[in-house]
Amino acid sequence: MIVNQKEFVVMARHTAGDIMIPIEDYPHIPYWFTLRQAVAEIEKSSIDASGRTSLPRALLVFDEKYNLVGMCRRRDILRGLEPKFLRTMGVKHREEIFDLATDPNLVDISEGKIGKAMQEQAETKVSEVMAPIISTVDFSDHLAKVIYKLLSRDLYMIPVLKDDKVIGVVRTVDVFHEIAKILL
Repeated sequence: MIVNQKEFVVMARHTAGDIMIPIEDYPHIPYWFTLRQAVAEIEKSSIDASGRTSLPRALLVFDEKYNLVGMCRRRDILRGLEPKFLRTMGVKHREEIFDLATDPNLVDISEGKIGKAMQEQAETKVSEVMAPIISTVDFSDHLAKVIYKLLSRDLYMIPVLKDDKVIGVVRTVDVFHEIAKILL
């Protein structure tokens, strides 16, 4: 990222704490919740940040002592819901099953064997599919450091700590919004 000196000074004044979503405003669940409960939580959630409303891409996952242990992305949930019998099939066979040109009467996903298997998989614990937290930023870290950590670790969201306690998250969309204010 190339910025001039003035832009960098403005950017450095903004900290993770300035642009984070407070933890109480971001959807989170305990690790013992099922995938069904995680789906319900995402479906009922929305995030209001900087006057914009968006859907969460993930849920934060906490233990019984309210320590952050991971995050469960929508894609983690979808992978967890995948029926076991499909996971054991070869890629070619899986492609054939879902090839509408081969079978125009493909069974609706909500019914039949696939739907029943997904219902069973929905009882899987979130802890079995969640991703671990691989990086955090401090409340006082400036925007440039937040950007570096997001990009270098290929993250779309990063937890914000203050006194070793999770107090919020910064998403790439929040960072992008701040950069837009600087550039536009």
